[in-house]
Amino acid sequence: MFTGKGGVGKTTCAAATALHHASRGEPTLAISTDATPSLTHIFESEDDNVPPSLSIIEIGEREVRQMWDAKFGREVYEVFSAFVDISYEEFVEFITSVLPGLGEEFMLDYIREKSLAGTYQNIIWDTAPLGQTLSLLEMPALLGEHLRMAPRVYSRLKLGRHSREPVLDILKRWEMLSATNVDFLRNEVHFTMVTIPEALAVAQLESVFQELGRYGLAVKRIIVNNVVMSPDSEFLRTKARQQEQYLKHIRAKYGNLMIIELPMFPQEVRGPQKLGEVQKILIQGGL
Repeated sequence: MFTGKGGVGKTTCAAATALHHASRGEPTLAISTDATPSLTHIFESEDDNVPPSLSIIEIGEREVRQMWDAKFGREVYEVFSAFVDISYEEFVEFITSVLPGLGEEFMLDYIREKSLAGTYQNIIWDTAPLGQTLSLLEMPALLGEHLRMAPRVYSRLKLGRHSREPVLDILKRWEMLSATNVDFLRNEVHFTMVTIPEALAVAQLESVFQELGRYGLAVKRIIVNNVVMSPDSEFLRTKARQQEQYLKHIRAKYGNLMIIELPMFPQEVRGPQKLGEVQKILIQGGL
């Protein structure tokens, strides 16, 4: 799982890692859950050089809605529509706004099911910007609190039309699924934090590590992207001096983790050839 704030190079690092495994003939899935995914763009997936063992999936709003429908959407909607005049489309929009981690949770559930299926030897996950990803961790607590308060209301409502299941049981199943997904995240997913050597990005790292630690989630490595390695102009020398203070801070603060420094490239990183250059550096760094 490659995570971090927006614009730090998560997709580039995820794509290069996926390319490494697929190039070795390992069945590999590169999956993006970013609302504005760019995996296919960065791979230039129409290029014949992309290994046949590599699959690319971008999960968008349409796919999340399909997951919602398949799990609980229609049943829960039936309950709400019993006392609120609202269309299904309006209901989905409403419930997503009330529970901001909903989309991320069903994306995580999709990835968990892919992992259990065993089709792929490697699943490389390019996440949404970090705040959206972290919101899914609140879901079990939100649902648990909701269930604690709900019986007096829901026990009087009709059964699900299709499942004929009491709505409280439906919501309890949802709570169990949510807890299962967070448990999968905690025990089966390796976190790689991607950042850049700039003030805001580095300042955010500490709060992110604290938040992940609160849920028992451990980051395995940090990739520092866009590092000026060979400054050959006054502009780049100034940039390198500025970056050095942040690099020193990261090395001192997170020296117990694997830290890989990825250079700033003069050209845009797109296509298998350029991704291959990134891949070599990441693998040499111990990824």
